[in-house]
Order: sequence, then C-alpha cells, then structure tokens
Amino acid sequence: MKLAHDDDFDLNLLMVLDALLREQHLTRAASELGLSQSGMSHALARLREFYDDPLFIRSANGMQPTARALELAAPVASALGTIRHQVLSRAHFDPKTANRTFTLCLTDLGEIAFLPELMSYFQREAPNCTLRSIHVPSVELAQTLESGAADLAIGARSNVSDQLYQQLLFTQPFVTLASTRNTRIAGDTLTLDLFIHSQHIVVDLGDPLHEAFDQVIEAAGIERRIFLRTPHFLSVPLLLERNPCMLATVPRALGVLFSRYGNVKVFAPPVTLPEMALRQYWHVRYHRDAANLWLRSTVKELYGGSGQYVGELAG
Repeated sequence: MKLAHDDDFDLNLLMVLDALLREQHLTRAASELGLSQSGMSHALARLREFYDDPLFIRSANGMQPTARALELAAPVASALGTIRHQVLSRAHFDPKTANRTFTLCLTDLGEIAFLPELMSYFQREAPNCTLRSIHVPSVELAQTLESGAADLAIGARSNVSDQLYQQLLFTQPFVTLASTRNTRIAGDTLTLDLFIHSQHIVVDLGDPLHEAFDQVIEAAGIERRIFLRTPHFLSVPLLLERNPCMLATVPRALGVLFSRYGNVKVFAPPVTLPEMALRQYWHVRYHRDAANLWLRSTVKELYGGSGQYVGELAG
C-alpha cells in the first residue's frame, strides 16, 4: 500500500514508523515493507528530521523507541487501520487476486491448533496473501483490533470488551499428559490418588483476562502439587520427558498432537472437567469489512460448527 504525501511529509513514512514500532528491528521492519536496509535507514532519517527526535535508539535488543515514538504509536496505528480498512477496502474481496497480510492474535496453542490448516488453505485459495501471528495481552486486545494492527483474535478469553464481536468455533475437553517413562501409572487409567499426589506442570499465560486453561481443576475442588508454571505449551512434552514423574493437563487437541511424537501418553483426567471453548474475536469497526468477513468466515468454515456471533451490534 502506498499513501499520498505533501510538501512537508511523505505519508508512506507512517508505514515505516508503524513497522519499526511493532518490530523494533530495522532489518525485520524493512523486510515486512519490502524495502532494502539502506532504504529503511533513509526513511528513518527523514522521520527523525521531521519529528526532531531520534525516535529509536539502538540497543543490544534491537531498536528501542523513545518517549516521542511511543506517543505516536497509537495514533499512527489507528490512522493506518482506518486507511487500510475503510478508505482502501473494497466492497468485494477476491482472495484469488488480493495481495495483503492478515494478522492474527494467537498464543502458541493457537498457532499449533489453527495455523497449519489455515496456511494450507491460504496457499490454495489466497495465494498472494500472507499470514502474521502476534501475541497480544487481553488488556490490549480491543485497541489492537480497533486500530487494524490485527484482524482477528482466536482463543479462550474472558471479559472481553463490548466493542468486540465473538463467535464460538468449538469446544474440547481436557486431557492429562504423562511421560511414557512414568512408572507410577499402571495401564491406561490415571487414578485420582496419583493425580493429587503427583507434581504438576501448569501453563499460565500470565494474562488476568485470559482464561486459565486448567483452572477448572481447582474449580472442581482438586488441589494439585504445582511444581512449575510456564507460559508456553510447547515446552510441556520436553519437560515431562525430563521429569517423568510429573503430569500436565492440556486441551485434548494439543495432547493428541504431542502424543504422536512418542514421549508422552494421553489419559482421561480422574475428575469431570468442563470443556474449553475456543472463539474468534473481531472489532465492531470491521464487522462489515469484506476482507475481515472473508477471513472469519474461512476460520469458521475450517474449525467451527454452528456457533453464532455475539456482540454489541449482533443480530
């Protein structure tokens, strides 16, 4: 996408500033925009001259934004979101000819559960479009979706903004994982006594508005011996393999996937637990946006049943 410019400021520089604020890395931001590194450096120099501020300071961790750059982050993202989704959007979206990036808010669980099939679908049906996955805390979700910095969020979130629509995709039960070297489990049944007295690995995203994936266990009156809390699902199989006496409770789809690699086994939890609901979320601003409608219809077709969306303007 190219924007117009006036004598004082080339509006294409807003895209450069937005990419640098998100990536905080010159080379990655240049790659996202299809610019050379020298071209990106030149654009940054023009931004610094216009705002009379360094905007970004080089550090060991990349490009750290200055206070002035952070002040510009929200209005720049909002302006670009408005241009992309309201000024440049067309009433009809043709995935076969479209050339754009769709950004999804996902956890690592979401990436495992949704991205592989969605990537294959895009290669067939939207060959010139690309996908981007980002992790966004729930407190920033509404703003991220409103600004257009992301198109859709998928997950199990609670207490979301009333400015977001949400649509149920599916529910799934929990399973408990154990190492194949766990000698305490006899046969294919995990007893309640062993469950209670074993040490547990718990996935905790550290997000107060994101449903704890296995808090339903404590809600059922079971007190576990939690040894480790981690924000990453992907580390669970390795941790269980190296600590074979421990257990972990995860959504079934993830447990089945991990079990295919042969180092963990799947067991039914020895207590009745409610199922976890996975939903997709989008902002009311883009409810009728053709590209957004195509994206969420695609996600629903690939993963959903007959769930209805709910939101401020639903119905």
